Amino acid sequence: MWTIGPLGFTAPWLLVALAALPILWLILRAVPPAPIRRRFPGVALLLGLEDRESQADRTPWWLMLIRVLAVAAVILGFAGPILNPREERAGSGPVLVLLDGTWADARDWPARMDWAEALLDEAGRNGRTAAVATLTAEPTGAPAFTDAAAAITGLPNLSPEPWQPTAEADAAWAEALEGVEGGFDTVWIADGLAREGREDLLRVLEDKGSVTVVQAPRRIFALRPPRWEEGAIVLSAIRTPTGPALEVPVAAVGTDPAGIERELATATLDFEAGSGEAEVALELPAELRNRVTRFELPGARSAAAVALTDDALRRREVGLVMGAGEREQLELLDPLHYLREALAPNADLVEGPLPDVLLANPDVIVLADVAQIPEGEAADLTEWVENGGLLLRFAGPRLAASDLARTEEDPLLPVRLRAGGRAVGGAMSWGEPKALAPFAEESPFFGLSIPPDVTVNAQVVAQPDPTLAERAVAQLQDGTPLVTRKALGAGQVVLFHVTANAEWSSLPLSGLFVSMMDRLAVSSGGAEPEAAELEGTVWVPEAALDAQGELVALDTQPGVPGERLAEGILGPDLRPGLYAGEDRRIAVNVVNDGTVLEPARWPDSVRVEGLEAARELPLKGALLALAMMLLLVDVLASLALSGRLRGPRAGVAAALAGLLLVGWPQPGAAQDAAPAAEEPEAEPVDEDFALAATEQVVLAHVLTGDPRVDEIAEAGLRGLSNTLWQRTAIEPAAPMGVDVETDELSFFPLLYWPVTAEMPIPSREAYEKLNRYLATGGMILFDTRDADLGGFGTATPEGQRLQAIARGLDVPALEPIPQDHVLTRTFYLLQEFPGRFNEPEIWVEASPPDAALAEGMPFRDLNDGVTPVVIGGNDWASAWAVDEGGAPLLRIGRGMAGEEQREFAHRFGVNLVMHVLTGNYKSDQVHVPALLERLGQ
Repeated sequence: MWTIGPLGFTAPWLLVALAALPILWLILRAVPPAPIRRRFPGVALLLGLEDRESQADRTPWWLMLIRVLAVAAVILGFAGPILNPREERAGSGPVLVLLDGTWADARDWPARMDWAEALLDEAGRNGRTAAVATLTAEPTGAPAFTDAAAAITGLPNLSPEPWQPTAEADAAWAEALEGVEGGFDTVWIADGLAREGREDLLRVLEDKGSVTVVQAPRRIFALRPPRWEEGAIVLSAIRTPTGPALEVPVAAVGTDPAGIERELATATLDFEAGSGEAEVALELPAELRNRVTRFELPGARSAAAVALTDDALRRREVGLVMGAGEREQLELLDPLHYLREALAPNADLVEGPLPDVLLANPDVIVLADVAQIPEGEAADLTEWVENGGLLLRFAGPRLAASDLARTEEDPLLPVRLRAGGRAVGGAMSWGEPKALAPFAEESPFFGLSIPPDVTVNAQVVAQPDPTLAERAVAQLQDGTPLVTRKALGAGQVVLFHVTANAEWSSLPLSGLFVSMMDRLAVSSGGAEPEAAELEGTVWVPEAALDAQGELVALDTQPGVPGERLAEGILGPDLRPGLYAGEDRRIAVNVVNDGTVLEPARWPDSVRVEGLEAARELPLKGALLALAMMLLLVDVLASLALSGRLRGPRAGVAAALAGLLLVGWPQPGAAQDAAPAAEEPEAEPVDEDFALAATEQVVLAHVLTGDPRVDEIAEAGLRGLSNTLWQRTAIEPAAPMGVDVETDELSFFPLLYWPVTAEMPIPSREAYEKLNRYLATGGMILFDTRDADLGGFGTATPEGQRLQAIARGLDVPALEPIPQDHVLTRTFYLLQEFPGRFNEPEIWVEASPPDAALAEGMPFRDLNDGVTPVVIGGNDWASAWAVDEGGAPLLRIGRGMAGEEQREFAHRFGVNLVMHVLTGNYKSDQVHVPALLERLGQ
């Protein structure tokens, strides 16, 4: 390629022809030759006569300039001009385009695909074979180098994965590439992160040929799994490279009471200058915390920027047990009353005898003044604590009067107790009631404020012991332990040395009691299972994160062994997501507490380029189109100079002039007429718009004002039109966008109306037009694109907007589509109507009350017209959408299951259009035998 500044030519030798332009100019000047002037008296007889045809004695200079420019445009076009060409790479052998394909690539994956396509284009121009590979895919042998054009067709099938290659995966690729015969050059489009095991792969690539690395110098963020500390959710994020101080928002996402996912809370992560890590504590009410499904860094578009939550932040189950034979008493004297009030908002409570509570296997068991525990129950309770449970005990008259833990420590009590109890501030004692001392830093209650009115007038007293100081987590001002704690196996035993009611202290009457219960009971039981606990278990994947951080539901994936889950190494067999066991769910996130992000560093022998580069723009087509337009101008000018534009020829010239004004027709140019109708001075029906809409069958979509939604709607109808071309006798033209306020709707058999939450309500004139359209046989497909989460779209913002729009429409009574509706058999036999989503219910006009099922017939006689509206939320346009080349524009589902869903979405679209155009033709009973044969009945 030869370049001049930002312009390059793939066939520069053709530019030599430009040197012939001066010769062409001279030739045009000489043709036609100048006439010889002779004076002849008889010419006077011809004066006043009009010559119908004339010929110039000399070609005008401006006409010669047009012709020369046209020839120059042809020469430049065939020379292969490219604006902003990339620098040509040396070499003539095969080229390997290698991509990391990790979550760090997801944010700018389209730019990486552009780079890969440009590299393959360059290889094709230079006659080099090429291959493309991603390191997150398992190698199936040595990559096959093929024609570069064939390699380009495989690029849409590539997508990043939500993990990074392991050292073993890099070693497998190194072994596969070593098996390639001969050498090849490599362009490695890297994710910019350092990782172990890359060195051996790089060595193999350098042995085969030159290596060029393309990576973007950008900042990468990752969110570690949330953890629970002292009544708050602690969120930690890491970044690379470190730099100046930076504030990064983090959002808690979950479902509202209506089941709609939304942002529940936000916080800000403050990265200090030069620091690669930041933390923030987020305090949420228990009810709100239980709704959180994930935390994310908005705008990051990466699986590492999402931290899924599991049962560690969910409501706990707490068992309440009080002393056997407890007499009936006033509610405020009930030992469990204040515990219920403190724990009910944050936990699920289970009450009953200790054996029954143990069978429920709660996270916490509370014993209120329970002294003696039968031996068998004590052994079971000890085993439960050792397995990770929290035993929370409260003192009382029974415990004070018993001989429990007097001479030796009881396994189910944290300390030894003195006989009797201690009374202060009562009628039979000296001194005042004792207040609480501030909580020490190592106490789980540290940071809680102590109300001045919280006092203690009786308690059981711990015997002095060398371990007493470390086991006391709350004390009175005189140093007497109030709350003690010890570890027992994987669990804990905690003792409040006062009663759970207000007999011995005012603590249960205060908000401090609620906070202390929350710190102890609600925060327990959320630890991740140990590797030993996971052995021998199988976990079913419920949902998985893709590389962009979107959570995709899974229902056909095999179970994952607990041992594999304990390893935590992500890959094709262990994707980040949610895994369900017998009694809990575990979240597997992309990063963990030990993850470190560091920028990749490459040896000096490797050339490193930036990812940001101006996009190559081929100019060949534009220059050839310009040449054709100049030649048309030349034709018109020549006709005008020769006087041949009179009569019928003037109409031909006008048509050519119109063609020059509007340019060459494009497949999607028809919808451009819609914005023109927005002019206040426009006529009610634009002739060009009418011609474009009626020359062929045209599918139309309602313009919403949201560019992205309108773009997808147009692409969806384009894909549906292609399907109709290929499979039916219908040959639609390019789809059009219509404005219900200004455009005529009667030209279109079907209107696809994607509903957005912000779209305006139509005016009165627009409603009159819409109702006239529905009454005269038109159909509107309303699509809320929300998977109909609320049922008929009522709970979502889009559904509420649809309700507001529908108030002004003459819509008949609706019902969920019955199984024998004509839409189920108009062209294909269908029982579901998926789009991007696959919610079963869509709504159509209700069947007439007298549409009875005829004897011996499987379908009712519904041959009475076409339903004017179809309402659903499956986002059909996204499933139909294709680009200009006909390739699917958006991914639907995963793998073959997603493609099968896309196929059924196209079939529904075909049925819908055929239903609009043929009515209820397929409900005629004459078709019943053929339908029964197809159904196998």
